[in-house]
Amino acid sequence: MAVITVDGRDVQIGDDEKLNCIQAADRAGVTIPFYCWHPGLSVVASCRMCLIETGQKNKDTGKVEMVPKLVPGCQTPVKDGTVIITNSPKVKANQQFVQEGILLDHPVDCPICDQAGECWLQDYYFNFGHKERQADIKPFTSDRKELGEHVTLFADRCVMCSRCVRFTREVSGEAELQVINRGSHAAIDIFPGFPIDNHLSGNVNDLCPVGALCSSDFLYQQRVWFMEPHDSVCVKCSTGCSVQLHENHDKLYRIQPRFNPNANEWWMCDKGRFENQYIDAPERIGGVKRRGRDQFENCDWPAAITEIQRCLQDLVTHQGGKTIAAVVSPFLTVEEAYLLCKYFKGLSPEATLVLGKIPVDGQDEVFAKGFTIRAEKCPNRRGVEEVLRHFQADFMTWDQFLAQADAKRWKGAYITGLYPETWNDEADANRIDNISLKIVQDFSPSPIARKATFVLPGVTFAEKGGCYVNHAGLIQATDWALKPFEAAHIDGQIFSDLAGRRGLYQPTAIMPEVAAEIPFFARSASGVPDGGLNLVTGSEKSPRTSQLGTVTHPIPTFRTVASDMLEVES
Repeated sequence: MAVITVDGRDVQIGDDEKLNCIQAADRAGVTIPFYCWHPGLSVVASCRMCLIETGQKNKDTGKVEMVPKLVPGCQTPVKDGTVIITNSPKVKANQQFVQEGILLDHPVDCPICDQAGECWLQDYYFNFGHKERQADIKPFTSDRKELGEHVTLFADRCVMCSRCVRFTREVSGEAELQVINRGSHAAIDIFPGFPIDNHLSGNVNDLCPVGALCSSDFLYQQRVWFMEPHDSVCVKCSTGCSVQLHENHDKLYRIQPRFNPNANEWWMCDKGRFENQYIDAPERIGGVKRRGRDQFENCDWPAAITEIQRCLQDLVTHQGGKTIAAVVSPFLTVEEAYLLCKYFKGLSPEATLVLGKIPVDGQDEVFAKGFTIRAEKCPNRRGVEEVLRHFQADFMTWDQFLAQADAKRWKGAYITGLYPETWNDEADANRIDNISLKIVQDFSPSPIARKATFVLPGVTFAEKGGCYVNHAGLIQATDWALKPFEAAHIDGQIFSDLAGRRGLYQPTAIMPEVAAEIPFFARSASGVPDGGLNLVTGSEKSPRTSQLGTVTHPIPTFRTVASDMLEVES
């Protein structure tokens, strides 16, 4: 093990680890301030905020030979015997000098800046700057420009760290951003007529350490200190990006990536970040519905659960277990899929389990440094498949289920949806029309829901916790951020009630049961670490929680009146 000394404190690092001084100091719990450096981008050492004193300790004599000049911590690698000093008068004087130089050109418009509360310039001014500002305050000109659909530039605030430019060249690979002009006139801009138009554009807003680049979708919506972050997983494709949901008063305001070296590193795509209007859509299903003669009738939960239990049991008793099927959505969590399958196999070992429709859109989109937007647009197909395979080795696909419906095999079907996008049409609904008992659990109206005998309101990923397994076998645990919409119940609670389990549904109590019964999940019995756990390879990396790893916070949304828009089709 190599030993590094940071401000008189020794810290060990692996012999094969390649760290710079910023990362080594972070291991020792010491913060070296920086603007331009990012662990996922190339090193330019342009901001000079991270200048420190370094030296080398002689192993034999213990004497330390210091480098006469300050060196950039981001650009200086460490090795066994490296000595780092971050708190000397020389280092502090440089930090104050750099801060004051930035403030010469930076307007103090914090009251109207979206970055206030997350601004590195604010934090560094109090921690590393002069006690009082030496420079005159520059008037704010609001030099605002739209660089793309989701990116707004406030040029006055830019500190020229060039993180955004390097991102568009090195990660997204489109190179839309550039530095124009020279010297004190240098600025970030796009080539006229060529805006930021790639599917990772929202990441440049996260990368900006000040308020120069802001999200057009979040601009002036909420103060960040009012929002609460909740760890979750993006459900827009099988990559399973680790994200944070930022909410205030039960309203979702923002979704940002959460650093995870096993899934998405520091990034996420714009689809997962911005296209989540379905979470608080006014047409969401808000209560239990039971088919009446001419229209759906409202029904309370206890009565609906009791009647569904009775109807399913009657079908098994009089028609046989082979006549009922449960369609298990790939948008359910592992725990929810387990409870639904266990309940149906408890009704009858001959009950059929069906893997819900797997949405696929085009081909995988692979970016320069390997980040991939998967064509498979569901978060937990792998996890649900493993659960189904345990209970029924030869489970059905959605197409096979519809084919059997055409053959009039089914008398009863429990269909779970919960897809962010439209997942069925009138043709699908007509094919299940001859099933006498149709129980549909979903959060949005659909042709199949309008044909249902019972409609049970489920919830979105933001309203429940549980585990998802991505395309590579990585299992990740999520936390709920929002309360269930109107009278909707968490999906796991519905399955728990159907199975007659007492008490509130807790996914953390179900997962050990899943791990004990299904070998694939055995390694998750003691819990899922922050970085997730690869159930295929067994590898595990815990992401660091310092500023070197994370990029953001989380938020939820206010629920106003929501209508049903669920009409009966006879």
